[in-house]
Amino acid sequence: MKTSSRRKFIGTAATLCAASAATAMPLSAGNHKFPIAHHVFFWLKNTGSTADRDKLVEGIKKLSAIPAIGQLHVGIVADTEKRDVVDASWAVSELMFFKDLASQAAYQTHPIHLDFIKNYSHLWEKVVVYDIQEV
Repeated sequence: MKTSSRRKFIGTAATLCAASAATAMPLSAGNHKFPIAHHVFFWLKNTGSTADRDKLVEGIKKLSAIPAIGQLHVGIVADTEKRDVVDASWAVSELMFFKDLASQAAYQTHPIHLDFIKNYSHLWEKVVVYDIQEV
């Protein structure tokens, strides 16, 4: 077996094992205390600018001071396998969790969020938001 084929086989086997283990885990390991997710994707005006990306990440992390946010995760595009179903066109992502819709609404009008928009919106060209309610 070629080295690359062997690596693919081992990687696939590891993924399948991890998926099996994950499906065996109880659902209580999820975000049940924060059933509202607010996932935002940002496209930079200066595509490929590491400085602009890092500045935007810095600004998003400041949002964690808003009491309504239960959890905040900030990320950049992962260097994963390129597939047709993967959209890697964005630059920065924020994923927030809230305990209820009222908390998410409070976040939208919080002064720190409004300052974030005022101080960092010059960095992005496009923003897409996905609001999710756990079922």
